[in-house]
Amino acid sequence: MDEENRRGKISDTPGSTSRRTFIKGVITSGTAVYSAGYLFRSSSVFGGSTRVGERLITLNVNGQQRRADVNRQETLAWTLRYKLGLTGTKLGCDRAECGACTVLIDDVPHYSCSVLTHTVRGRKVLTIESLATADGKLHPVQQAVVDEQGFQCAFCMSGFMMSAVGFLKDNQNPTREQLAHALSGNLCRCCDYNKILNSMMRAAEYTRNGTHV
Repeated sequence: MDEENRRGKISDTPGSTSRRTFIKGVITSGTAVYSAGYLFRSSSVFGGSTRVGERLITLNVNGQQRRADVNRQETLAWTLRYKLGLTGTKLGCDRAECGACTVLIDDVPHYSCSVLTHTVRGRKVLTIESLATADGKLHPVQQAVVDEQGFQCAFCMSGFMMSAVGFLKDNQNPTREQLAHALSGNLCRCCDYNKILNSMMRAAEYTRNGTHV
């Protein structure tokens, strides 16, 4: 028995495979399978062409019946932005902390990044695109933001505004402290909270003066 066979190795003769070649093949095939799975998951999560698990549903968004192909794990924020084109709803932290994605569901503010789309069937969803009238008249909250120049970069603006709209529906004469508490679930990356509160207090004033929210 030669030295190679005494060490338990298999010769690279026709019809046989060395241990090293065999291990390389296992690793290569495993990597290929993992990569295929990763690409499949990515295309499903990030809106690729793969539609495995999607189903067509109808949503009541901004007073209209909208239809979209939705995954069971798809969030409302994702559907609004990338399926329905309502990009006023912003994706910030994407984990229910910053409030940039706030929308109203049955008139109550919700983080849309933490709501599964299929759970809002039969409910009323309002985004910032619904606030101004068809002829361009601004909502009291929008007009107040313009008048007070309430934001800097304005990335968080739509979330703050939708939270304020939800709060002012039933609280048209809030104190500054009450309004600050109502908006505490929204974060401003520019830390411009004083101007934001000035805007929302002005919005409350506009509402009390006869403009319905």
